[in-house]
Formats: sequence, structure tokens, C-alpha cells
Amino acid sequence: MLKVCIKNNIEFKYVLNDVWYASSENMMYIKSELGKDFIMPVKTNRKIALSKKDKLNGKYVTVSEPAYRTGRLELKEGVTYNIYLEAVRFPSRYQSGQIFKNDDGSQGVLYLVSSDLTLTYDNIVAIYQRRWKVEEYHKSLKQHASLCKSPTKRVRTQSNHIFAAIYAFFKLENLSIKAKVNQSALRSKIYISANRAAFNELKNMKACFAMKF
Repeated sequence: MLKVCIKNNIEFKYVLNDVWYASSENMMYIKSELGKDFIMPVKTNRKIALSKKDKLNGKYVTVSEPAYRTGRLELKEGVTYNIYLEAVRFPSRYQSGQIFKNDDGSQGVLYLVSSDLTLTYDNIVAIYQRRWKVEEYHKSLKQHASLCKSPTKRVRTQSNHIFAAIYAFFKLENLSIKAKVNQSALRSKIYISANRAAFNELKNMKACFAMKF
């Protein structure tokens, strides 16, 4: 995807992704080969060195390892640090303590790293939050536009289904903005209206059928 973006001269500065794509190989590719910066979450067992000297000496700690156990720098929440990830040649900007809420009400913490050493804590959080709209877009395509429910088997018909799903998303989004409700609520209203219309049509058919006999 990134190769296509570069080939098509799409202008972008940062690559944002979830933790599943936060491998050392991807980090090196984005920074060293593409010349772009990234902001990625890392797992709690990811190994980091708190200084260049520690990296050269192979002294790593995990993201979740307590400061009292390491005897070194305490990584405070809401503060950024320059750290060195294992298997990544360049230093990264690290911040911890970004709390988020899950759909079930539970809370989690994001440990974010960036190849841009000039970013502040607020910069990292603000930029990374932008990717959430992409998650909402994918979720809506699946839940509201039936992207994954295509019975098609050929490339042409599959392409048509994908196009129709994306078009449906934009129509829903347009209506959602005008009605000032989210897509889930709008979908419910559409279903209720459609069911009501279908029920009224059945009543009319029943009445017509009764009159004939």
C-alpha cells in the first residue's frame, strides 16, 4: 500500500497503524527506505533501551517493566522520551500513558513510538487519533454497508459489490451529517421506516384481498 502511495505521488508525512504492523522491519522500511515518519503503538513486552549506551551494550527493558526493577530512568505517563527499540537502528520518540476506552467500558493504555524526534506528547496523541476515523470507516463498511456479505465469485462482480458498499457508506455518511446522528442510529431509523412501510403495504394487500371475496 505504501509503495502504491509513493508511486502515485500521494503526499503524506506520517504512517499510522495498529500494533499488528509495528514490526521492526516495517519501522525500518518506512523511515530508511521511504523517508517518512511513523507513529505506532508497541506491545508491553517490546524491548527498548533507555539510552544509546544501553543499546550498544545490549541492555534492554520491556515497556511494562517497572522502573524500580531496572534501576534506570522511570518512564512517567504523559511524558515523551528518546529511546532505542531492539532491531531498529535509529532512535524513536516514546510516550506512554495514553488511556483509551473500549466498547465494553474497560480501559487500556497505548504505548506509542514515533520516528519523529521533534514531536511532543500532545503532537503524538493528536496525530495518532486521526487514524481512528479509518477504523470507523472500515467498521461501517462491514456493519452498515454489508461489505463482507457478497455472494459474488468473479472479479468483476466482486468489484461491483465493493464499489456499491463504498458508495452506500458515503450516502450514509452524508445523511448522518445532515441528520446529526451517527450511522448506527440512522441505520436503525431506515430499517424501522422500511419495516413500517412493508407492514402498511401488507395491510393494504390484506384489505384489498378481503374486499374481492
